[in-house]
Amino acid sequence: MKLIDLSYPIDSSLPHHPYDEPVKLCQDKFLDRDKFNNYRLETGMHAGTHVDSPMHLTDSKTFINEYPLERFCGEAAVLDAGGASVLQYKDEYDALVRPGDIVIISTGHEKSFGSPEYFTAHPVLSAEFAQRLIEKKIKIAGFDLPSPDAYPFEIHAMFFAHGIFILENLRNLEVMHGRRVRIYAFPLNIRADSSPVRVVAEVRQS
Repeated sequence: MKLIDLSYPIDSSLPHHPYDEPVKLCQDKFLDRDKFNNYRLETGMHAGTHVDSPMHLTDSKTFINEYPLERFCGEAAVLDAGGASVLQYKDEYDALVRPGDIVIISTGHEKSFGSPEYFTAHPVLSAEFAQRLIEKKIKIAGFDLPSPDAYPFEIHAMFFAHGIFILENLRNLEVMHGRRVRIYAFPLNIRADSSPVRVVAEVRQS
C-alpha cells in the first residue's frame, strides 16, 4: 500500500478565501528562552483542506465531531472531470462509483492554488452531476476546488439535504484518476460546523 497526502500544509502563508481571515501560525515559546517550544494557531474552519458538514449551511444542530468516525473514511472513487467550467456527469463514472463511496472529483484546478483565480474562477459542479451522486448514495464528495459551487450554494444544499459531507481544497489527485482507493479524512474532535482535515489516500500498488 502507498499513502498519498491530499492536504495542503498549514502555516501563515496558506492562501485563504476572500470571505475568510488569514491563517496565523506563530511560535510563541522558544527552547533557548522558555525551555520548551510551542506554536499558536488561529484559523477558521474553512481554511486549506477541510470538511464541511450540514451545519455549515443548514439549521442542523449536529457538530462535526458528533458524527461517527466511519462517516469520514472508506472506499473511494477518483473521477477525472477536468476540462470544463461546469462539470458534467459522464456515463463512464457508473462503473467506478458504488453506494456508500467517497467520491473524489479531480478538475486540475489545484494548479491554480496560490493565485487569486483559484478562489474566483474555479469550475463548478452541475446540478445533474450532484443529483447523480446523490442517487448513487455516496457519503462524501471531495474536490480540488475551494467550493463545488458559488453563491447561493445550490450544490452544497443538495448534498447536505442528503447527509453528504464535502471535502474542499484537495491536491495530488492526478496520479489516482480512474482508480478506486481508500480515503481517510477525519475532522478534529472539535465542536464546530466544519474542520480542517489531513486527507490521506491509501492506494494499492500493482
